[in-house]
Amino acid sequence: MPTIGIADTTFARYNMGRAAIDEIQKNVSVKIKRVTVPGIKDLPVAAKKLIEEEGCDIVMALGMPGAKEQDKICAHEASQGIIMAQLMTNTHIIEVFVHENEGKDEKELAFLMDRRTREHALNVIKLLFKPEKLIREAGTGQRQGFEDAGPL
Repeated sequence: MPTIGIADTTFARYNMGRAAIDEIQKNVSVKIKRVTVPGIKDLPVAAKKLIEEEGCDIVMALGMPGAKEQDKICAHEASQGIIMAQLMTNTHIIEVFVHENEGKDEKELAFLMDRRTREHALNVIKLLFKPEKLIREAGTGQRQGFEDAGPL
């Protein structure tokens, strides 16, 4: 049975890990290993450990960078670390970040955090079980969170 890793943070203002696990469990039967770390820069090592020490086949790295310029820099550094961890382990780590200033208010931000997390959870399922679905979606302008852009 495949194992999906979930790495989330205490900095986030929404429980993205719970949303991911809920969406995964609604759709497939898998083992789930979850770890929670303080912030987004802790996600790369958490994801790498889920792969190497817990045997995860794929990992979701869930976080919420703040709205300040410094937070955007930290998000970029975390993204670079996640990419490095993917290359070091030859395993997908699906980064799911929602910046604190992406929503016009707290209600929209919570909606976006939930929806983006759930849509990426479905992408994880596709990567593991039905990669042909992703091939069919190529070039269709899929977006996770808000409405899809659609094909040109």
